[in-house]
Amino acid sequence: MKHHQQTISTPASCSGVGVHSGKTVGLTIKPAPVNHGIRFVRTDLPGHPGVTAHFNNVVDTSLATVIGAEGCIVSTVEHLMAGFTGMSIDNAIVEVNAYELPIMDGSAGPFTQLIKSAGILGQEGNKCFFKVNEPISLSENGKSVTVYPADEFRITCTIAYDHPLIGTQTCDFVIDSKTFEQEICAARTFGFLHEVEMMKRYGLARGGSLDNAVVIDGNRVLNDGGLRYPDEFVRHKVLDCIGDFSLIGMPIMGHVVANKSGHAFNHAFLEKFFKEKGSWETCTLTTRPG
Repeated sequence: MKHHQQTISTPASCSGVGVHSGKTVGLTIKPAPVNHGIRFVRTDLPGHPGVTAHFNNVVDTSLATVIGAEGCIVSTVEHLMAGFTGMSIDNAIVEVNAYELPIMDGSAGPFTQLIKSAGILGQEGNKCFFKVNEPISLSENGKSVTVYPADEFRITCTIAYDHPLIGTQTCDFVIDSKTFEQEICAARTFGFLHEVEMMKRYGLARGGSLDNAVVIDGNRVLNDGGLRYPDEFVRHKVLDCIGDFSLIGMPIMGHVVANKSGHAFNHAFLEKFFKEKGSWETCTLTTRPG
């Protein structure tokens, strides 16, 4: 684990299609000072309003994680946020010229490469953590998330679909930059062809295509080249989990066990986590007990 906070060395930009609007979106990541956190700025709106990436600012989780404040919203932040967490970036400004981030290829891979191309800069401030001291759990309708005490950030994720191509899949990772880059960041979002067609009929997913999602039709994957990992589906859910949990504001030192969870349930868990203040403490690695 990194002891000190980090930002990027130089600004870096990319562009791509917004998955719901179908329009081209430009994005620039810029360095930010110690204790700044991750803040999104809408350059297309008068006055360039912004919103900090924090679960208190989440306004919608139905199709993606959407944050909003100061008269602006920013949609589909979870893949970029996963990239920041996976590459251990604490502070950054993200300028975007539309209401949703570009979907890129449906994974966090392009964002991870963008962060690497910008360079990673160590900062003077100590990195702060939420250290979990006793389990915190939320369960409802077959979904559950529990975080247990651990000396690292670890995620065990299980998904279960009544579909022969997916079925039940579980994976377990200790999250560090190397593991994130090699095993998680390239896993793409996925969906079923009939769901994509229905969303498009209702004016959603206008930018959705085989270029930015794994699409399943019956018993086959429609994408050329098939899957990037045999268990790409559950790995993408780990990616989403990393992105959603990043919105708690600081890295978690604990073992997250997620079962059939999604954006909405992850958000509900974060709200419960923050209320159970007797179950965790904030610390730096240099101030850990023992």
